[in-house]
Amino acid sequence: MEEKPMRIQRFDDARDRFFELRFGMFVHWGLYAVPGWHEQLLWRGDTTREHYEALMHEFNPVRFDPEAWLDLAEAAGMQYVCFTTKHHDGFCMWDTKQTDYNIMHTPYGKDIVGQLAEACHRRGFPISFYYSCPDWHHPNYPNQGRHHELFAPRATDEPDLDRYYAFVKAQIGELLTGYGPIYQLFWDVNVAEYYNDELNAYARSLQPGLLINNRGPDAGDYSTPERELPGGAAFTTPTEACQSLGRESWGFRADEDYYSRKFLMQSIDQILAMGGNYLLNVGPRADGTIDEANVETLRRIGDWYSKVREAFDGAYPATYLKSDDRDQVLLTRKGNAIYVHAPHDLQTTSVTLKPLDRLPARAVLLNDGRELPVRVELLPWYWQEKPYLQVQQIPVDDYPGEVLVIRLEFDA
Repeated sequence: MEEKPMRIQRFDDARDRFFELRFGMFVHWGLYAVPGWHEQLLWRGDTTREHYEALMHEFNPVRFDPEAWLDLAEAAGMQYVCFTTKHHDGFCMWDTKQTDYNIMHTPYGKDIVGQLAEACHRRGFPISFYYSCPDWHHPNYPNQGRHHELFAPRATDEPDLDRYYAFVKAQIGELLTGYGPIYQLFWDVNVAEYYNDELNAYARSLQPGLLINNRGPDAGDYSTPERELPGGAAFTTPTEACQSLGRESWGFRADEDYYSRKFLMQSIDQILAMGGNYLLNVGPRADGTIDEANVETLRRIGDWYSKVREAFDGAYPATYLKSDDRDQVLLTRKGNAIYVHAPHDLQTTSVTLKPLDRLPARAVLLNDGRELPVRVELLPWYWQEKPYLQVQQIPVDDYPGEVLVIRLEFDA
């Protein structure tokens, strides 16, 4: 068992806000919302570039209301938003001067990024920008059939990675100078393996304090595990995990296979208890609205999160305090409080925290505020050892749809 907590090294500058903004909303939205199949329709589906690119003449999100999105994010307990300014399809959701393949040339004809950024700044809600490295539209991107690339260039393309990244730099310049303070730059899928730390340095020169992830032209500031939950009890480097409400897609899918609310709560709890941050994605419809099933899920997550949030904010991973994994719980600590997290369903109505043998002043179930009995006692399972701390009478059957979190209050 570890004897000391593993603290993640901080940046010691403005980027340290990363450790305060723990839970965010990811938004995947673009032309792919029109067919409603998958955001990578061109790569995974049966369509042509010409057919797909013609969708820009249909995209008219007249019901887009950034305030409604932010209301929902706040109801879920989220603290920031990350928006897909340009996904792999190359379509740009802002008034870029670098290509005509953008929102201004749709029937809608208004800057989506600008409206969302303005709403975020008005409410003091940090905004981040997602930007795809591959581009299935730009003539200079070398589509060679690698993963997340189209299978070959078209006849009129002029593949040239250096020229393409000159275009990228110009677009990053637009995004980081035209929309106020930006929290993060979320690169995605550097499949062409273009490495040039000058590009991120340029981004930071435009936005001092900008956080940059690890999927772009250099290692960036933080890692971004996707979908799969990493093992272990604590992260050792800055980490922001990302997950979508739907298993099949990130963009809107008309017949999506949605994760259960309980699974998402378990995922959120595990990542945050390990000291990471969590970015949960929603894919709006083509008209700009969010499906009611997604709205209800996010509100339900928010109901739970508001009750247990104290176990994450200002807390650090403390699973090192226990050596026995029989109950598969994680611990966080804040001052004299230790929080017991059960991201995996408890098998019994008690939790034993070997080798802890000190009785807390109180044990409180954050899910409903009830006080739970605790004891330090020799148990049959550990009959050859010594008494350990046990939390008892946990109402595991009362909350089948939530992750249970317990606060142990110690005098010192």
